[in-house]
Amino acid sequence: MRKLYFALVVLLLPTALVAQPRPDGAGASAPSAAPAAAPTAEPDKAEPATAPARPTKETICNDRRDDDGDQMVDCADSDCKDAANCQPGQGTERSNKDCSDWIDNDGDGAIDCDDSDCEGPGVTVCKGSWQGSMDGTGSAGTAAGSDEAPELREGMSVEDLIGKGDDKDGERNDQVCSDGVDNDGDGRIDCADFGCRFDPSVTVCRGNPGMRFSVVAGIAQDYNIKSYRDGDGTMDTRFSRIQLRSFGPIPMLQNSFYLLSMRAEKTPRLTFAMFQLPLGSHGHYLNINSGGGGLSSALILSTGKQLLLDPAYYVYSAFEQGNGASFELGGPLLDGRLGYRAFVAGGSGRSSGNVGGRYFTYGNNNYTYTVGGQLSVNIIGMFSRFDTPFLYTPVPTTLGFAIGAKYDQRAQERYPAANVSAVFRWSRFVLLAENYSKWELEFESFQTAYVVQVGYLLIPKRLLLAADFGAYLAGEMKNPPAILETDLRKQLDEQQWRVAAHLYVVRNIGLLSLLYTNRAVANTDKALPANVEQTVRLEAQYRF
Repeated sequence: MRKLYFALVVLLLPTALVAQPRPDGAGASAPSAAPAAAPTAEPDKAEPATAPARPTKETICNDRRDDDGDQMVDCADSDCKDAANCQPGQGTERSNKDCSDWIDNDGDGAIDCDDSDCEGPGVTVCKGSWQGSMDGTGSAGTAAGSDEAPELREGMSVEDLIGKGDDKDGERNDQVCSDGVDNDGDGRIDCADFGCRFDPSVTVCRGNPGMRFSVVAGIAQDYNIKSYRDGDGTMDTRFSRIQLRSFGPIPMLQNSFYLLSMRAEKTPRLTFAMFQLPLGSHGHYLNINSGGGGLSSALILSTGKQLLLDPAYYVYSAFEQGNGASFELGGPLLDGRLGYRAFVAGGSGRSSGNVGGRYFTYGNNNYTYTVGGQLSVNIIGMFSRFDTPFLYTPVPTTLGFAIGAKYDQRAQERYPAANVSAVFRWSRFVLLAENYSKWELEFESFQTAYVVQVGYLLIPKRLLLAADFGAYLAGEMKNPPAILETDLRKQLDEQQWRVAAHLYVVRNIGLLSLLYTNRAVANTDKALPANVEQTVRLEAQYRF
């Protein structure tokens, strides 16, 4: 049998080689064979038409095709930058069509899926393979119609879909939208129901736009080496700080921001609130806050950003006296190198330092208000007033200044004030300096305060050394009031210096700090020497 196969191969192989076509498609005939003559076209038949050439530019900017083959479609192609339908600010980003047309429809500087509006209800083109809302059993996209929403027509919003089609519009509150029941019997359960998904008053089905929660806490062991109030050699152990902060973008508002800061060492109290809304698409904003931050940001910074564990209160207590609420306008100038802030604030009585908190001393309920402005300049690098002075690793060189002025009408005082601050960061070194001054019009006195803080990262990611020195000069009152109310009685000359060592125990989250403070406060009886305090504090702090 094997011999038979071999004989067949020998006989058929030459035939196969002769019949094998050449790469050019001609038969394997002898080289001397003359080529066949080309056929002559018949007179009554035209030559086949040539395929039209591809355009060299995107010619139609609304057909959702890549006309010129450069992988850029319609308004995504630079050829369409001048097309009328590609111009920004002509509509909204609230439908699948608008969120996939490569146009900044609402003119806020964010295009399609980069715009937070395209994360809203009813828009699915930005969700990839996501299967839709959670049904009543906790499974994604398994309820009837859980992710099926009609396409929005011109002028419609997602709220207009409620009660349309097979939606019965019977679920529109947080309670029925989270009970796991199809209350209105339309086949959609809880967050799959149009009323739960699209009614803006329902919060349980609203997506989280990136909100964050943070904690700063410290446990301190204090030792009073010398104290005119608590006695020498006294000790104390306590939670020195518990700060809870919630912050993030405001839902459905592109480039918006909110911050709520609460302290909880004694009685839980909200100490600062801020809501910031964009004005246009160039970084300008409207900020509404609780009135605690005027020209200086030291009193509204997180406790986790205090280089010496606490602010230098003597620099601010006579100048930043708090308000009920404040409105601020601000933004960048000159490519961000120059920034501006302008604010107005008001309230009655005295702010207690807490949101909504106030009290009236001596029956004084005079209305208080503040108006002012500030310019910030970044000469080298970029610095924000909310940056932390804590160094964990070496940083680029930064040099910045801020200068501002305000007029303040308090319950018992009237004064113009000015504030100047500077920051310099270089590798492992940070330097902060600030001065606050005012001219009190009622009592004709000049008051000024200053502080200089330095930090040096001795061992990156391990040990930071810090120190500060400053003073408050109350000045003489040429026309003192008959009664010195609370603030005025506290306005005494003061001098303080501190040194600290911060050991990073767990990355930059857990710190062990050793702080020494030397504070001298003038006596109300000028014939007596200043009251001196010396304390040592060992504090374990965590922040996340």
